[in-house]
Amino acid sequence: MKIEVKNLVQGYGDNIVLDDITFSAESGEVLALLGPNGSGKSTLIKAICGIADPKSGSISFDGTPIEEIDVTDLAKIVSYVPQSTTSGVFTTVMDTVLLGRRPYVSWSYRDKDIDIAIESMERMRVDKYSDQNVSDLSGGQRQRVFLARSLAQCPSFFIFDEPTSALDLKHQMNTMITMNDLVHNVNAGMIIALHDINLALNYSDKVLMIKNKRIHSFGTPEDVITEESIKEVYGVESQIVQTDKGRFILPMRPFNEGDD
Repeated sequence: MKIEVKNLVQGYGDNIVLDDITFSAESGEVLALLGPNGSGKSTLIKAICGIADPKSGSISFDGTPIEEIDVTDLAKIVSYVPQSTTSGVFTTVMDTVLLGRRPYVSWSYRDKDIDIAIESMERMRVDKYSDQNVSDLSGGQRQRVFLARSLAQCPSFFIFDEPTSALDLKHQMNTMITMNDLVHNVNAGMIIALHDINLALNYSDKVLMIKNKRIHSFGTPEDVITEESIKEVYGVESQIVQTDKGRFILPMRPFNEGDD
């Protein structure tokens, strides 16, 4: 499946947050969205998920405009995990993950739905909490539960808004490795907003970097994530080093330290 965004303009009231955004994402790829706070990453994700209507421009899935897709059908195409989620916190982990199967259920959950939920919990390493209330878990554990619910939805595209922000280092890496493997093994797609540029550099296939409401650069991680682009977009001088474990970014110091 292919998502195409063309000449998208999005904002709130008279405030334009994104201007003339054009790009595409395909199944089998992890696309990372990068940019400083307030650059419009979350706004772009909400537009792709049909949560916010564009002011102008278009979003389509395999050529079908998003506004022509039924809500239930859209739920089979995209699965959205926001930065923070409060829905379902007073239900068990198992019941919360099972909600990911709702687009496929007519009357009651089948054995297949339960099996998929269990497998999803195992992938996100929350199966041992299956009988606990989500409200009793830590913030990082809750986030992994909602990621498991997204996996259970079996969408064509996973759309994640900074899903690793509440996770410790180990679970950040485990989540990115799990999702990267899943996307390539089942030929799904993923669009993920990230703060950690090193995660984008090492676990994505494409990177879209946003600056001043527009696309700064779009392409492979090696082409987009450079010392120059980090300085231009984030205002930070850095060094990219190559090791036998991969490429990594070492931030050095803020550029123009007097700026906000």
